[in-house]
Amino acid sequence: MALVVVDAENTRRSQWPNLSREELVRRSREWAEREGHELLVVFDGAPPEEAPDLVGSRNADDAIAELAGRLRSPWWLVTSDRELRRRVGDRPARVIGGGSFARAI
Repeated sequence: MALVVVDAENTRRSQWPNLSREELVRRSREWAEREGHELLVVFDGAPPEEAPDLVGSRNADDAIAELAGRLRSPWWLVTSDRELRRRVGDRPARVIGGGSFARAI
């Protein structure tokens, strides 16, 4: 089991039509439950609801990069953002593209 950190805006906008914020959360939670993973969805701005698996931030990329330095257990990153991938380096055990994740969930 890994913690899966999702770059929310990047992921929800990676397919057309875009997923709503609520739909991304619902489908991500269902996927995490089914696959046996912990989940953390990081939003630019406030998340669509208050919950321990949702994080609101001024800038999701900055929040994820900061979080990457503190995570110790194996974790995965979901994003297609090349700059964010560069910033976190090899810290995630796995990186999944936002579009791939959106189609999988």
